[in-house]
Amino acid sequence: MNRLLIHTVDDPDFLPRTLVEFGPFSVEFYAFFIVLGILAALGLGLLEGPKIGLKRDYIVDGLIIILPFAVLGTRLWYVIFEWERYAGDIGAMFRFWDGGLAIHGGIVTAIVASYIYTKVRGMDIWKTLDLVAPGFLVAQAFGRWGNFFNQEAHGGVIGGMENGDAALSLDEQREFLSGTLRLPEFIVNNMYIPDGVEGAFYYHPTFLYESLWNLVGLGVVLILRRTPFIRSGDLIAVYLIWYSIGRFFIEFMRTDALFIGDTGLRAAQVTSVALVLLGAAVLIMNRTIFKRPRYRSVLEENAES
Repeated sequence: MNRLLIHTVDDPDFLPRTLVEFGPFSVEFYAFFIVLGILAALGLGLLEGPKIGLKRDYIVDGLIIILPFAVLGTRLWYVIFEWERYAGDIGAMFRFWDGGLAIHGGIVTAIVASYIYTKVRGMDIWKTLDLVAPGFLVAQAFGRWGNFFNQEAHGGVIGGMENGDAALSLDEQREFLSGTLRLPEFIVNNMYIPDGVEGAFYYHPTFLYESLWNLVGLGVVLILRRTPFIRSGDLIAVYLIWYSIGRFFIEFMRTDALFIGDTGLRAAQVTSVALVLLGAAVLIMNRTIFKRPRYRSVLEENAES
């Protein structure tokens, strides 16, 4: 049987979570895609940075310094909204390998750390965030594929549940993925997930929805930054608005949402609304308070120097 392509309801055969093993050590697909996304983000930054007056070695140093804080931020953000699980075991907060990361914590931490780093290095924070924006999008697009191999960050059962039973048969669930969405066989196969209680079902691949949304957003950002409408510093605002809109609606489908206490409010949706407003505020302030130059002008200025 071809492990990657053949999978049936009667004989489930999921994709491996481990990419390669070296004796007692192993590299998981999750880690591979996270690292791949970071490297892709770094590559974009190194290509564009000199064009807007940022030195490549400053960009590399910034990534090395800021990345650990961003990772810590993703963990602490998750812990905050799952505090009851960790209040009695402080050590468990830092056991990253047990799972539990929230991307919004990484976004906030990375932006704060970038501000401090640029102040110390004497860099323009807005130019730096112009590089961070497409980097976030490409890194998140790759990273969601790590969730796919872990069979996590997925949506609900295809067709939903009625009185504890799936509204659609397994064949109908599979047909939605393969026939309606026309997804490749290996994705369809790996969305057949045991729930540990009521059997196994096909779930919405929200990891894919978000990954594609981020890739489209990356294209939008790359195009916009060469138009006369964008000012230096706008791209981080575009990112915050674009990503947050997609995440807000996709979050309705997620089965692993973090909630704000007992309010019933999903933390990611509340944060997304806040980030959309922040992004809109940045766009306005770049034109009124900060009076930032047009991105094109920054490119032309550095091309002449």
